[in-house]
Amino acid sequence: MAKTSQAAGLHPASLAKLHDLDAALELMYYGWRGMTLEADAYLAKQGLSRPHHRILYVVARRPDIAIGSLIEILGISKQALNRPLNLLLERKLLTSKRSPEQHRSKLLRLTAAGQRIEQRASDHERKVLREAFDRVGATGAAAWMGVMEAIADTN
Repeated sequence: MAKTSQAAGLHPASLAKLHDLDAALELMYYGWRGMTLEADAYLAKQGLSRPHHRILYVVARRPDIAIGSLIEILGISKQALNRPLNLLLERKLLTSKRSPEQHRSKLLRLTAAGQRIEQRASDHERKVLREAFDRVGATGAAAWMGVMEAIADTN
């Protein structure tokens, strides 16, 4: 799938006319879009979308996560989680079991099929990051990581 900055909506000449922070915001928006483009196309073929991938990504890294903790990590409401979570459960990409300590709490875990989908979607994104880091070198990659750590929501 050929991508150009023109096709992605990023116009380098317009960046020069923007306030520095607006240019950074524009690069962040289009950078995110460029990073997720192939992953989103893969997910669409699976009948899934970005919210589904976010859930799979978090659960893959935190097996047996409580739904309440997932809501906190994603920073969304219970209502916003409901539809994509139910689809993942219906499609048997996630399992849900009662917590032995708190019967009212459900714990989520990826199935083998869920692991495959999460891995493939994330692989597309890792590939884009790897290529970008190779282009900017170790110093540029470290600077990017520093900026992302500084703005990441760690609450």
